[in-house]
Amino acid sequence: MSSSASRRQEAAAARKADPETKRVRSGEDFDIIIGLLGFWTLVLLAVTVYMEFTAQPALGWALGLFASVLALWGMIRLRRKLPERTSRRLN
Repeated sequence: MSSSASRRQEAAAARKADPETKRVRSGEDFDIIIGLLGFWTLVLLAVTVYMEFTAQPALGWALGLFASVLALWGMIRLRRKLPERTSRRLN
């Protein structure tokens, strides 16, 4: 238990020493969220196109696609305000 506590203290000290660490990490978190939104947007696009070609009701799928495209657009705009990713990894 003491080794995990000392590791947490070292990590906290490293964060205090580098105030930009939190901003870089939050940028990487945005990249993950953008990737997930992009994947599900493509899935919704495929489902919407399939529903249209098979003449099934696709309004709900199209509205979901529209919402995910808007969310993806908003996340990309927010991500541009954060600093670029670094090759450094946090321990």
